[in-house]
Amino acid sequence: MTGRRVAGGSGGAIRIVVVDDHTVMRAGVVALLASESTIEIVGEAGDGRAALELVERYEPDVALVDLRMPVLDGVATTTGIVARFPRTRVLILTTYDTDAEIERGVEAGAVGYLLKDTTREQLVDAIHAAARGETVLAPRVAERLVARMRQPVQAALTDREADVLNAVADGLTNAEIGRRLVIAEATVKTHLLRLFAKLDVNDRTRAVVVAMERGLLRRFSGPEGSP
Repeated sequence: MTGRRVAGGSGGAIRIVVVDDHTVMRAGVVALLASESTIEIVGEAGDGRAALELVERYEPDVALVDLRMPVLDGVATTTGIVARFPRTRVLILTTYDTDAEIERGVEAGAVGYLLKDTTREQLVDAIHAAARGETVLAPRVAERLVARMRQPVQAALTDREADVLNAVADGLTNAEIGRRLVIAEATVKTHLLRLFAKLDVNDRTRAVVVAMERGLLRRFSGPEGSP
């Protein structure tokens, strides 16, 4: 683990940490971003535990996190950052694009999921978007998520989907749901999209109405809006 200022970070630059157990890959990412004046790399880590220590020490705006690492993997690291340091956005940067890996990363609370064939320009844009709290997905990742949502789904809700649905019925916004359940707002949106698919609806209000008809809700508070 290292803590250092590599790129000039004055003038409101986005402060990031780079987390990857492959030294060469990590050095490559640092070199790729070192000349970017809008980004300041404040530290590097080779495993998840060291990453959590870095985030605690420097409170960066964004953490670039690989998925498969020793000590703590990327999912556990993401979960820890989201729970303990909600101001730091997690952007996964990995070579793995399987459905299971993508779902684990997004459900852990990452605001974005990029693959390591991402160009420098795309990576810089993604870091800026992540710092603003926006969802960032590599095109191939987005395609896989859409394809998954178009597949037939089981009617039963997961426990977390039920939690989100009840929070919607309580009239909470996505941000408020995230705070209640200690998950990222992007993760709330993902759960809502799955709920919509399972309930065959297109908006929050209809989701609550259908859920009430099916006996899936405890209460109703008249939510409005969309995910």
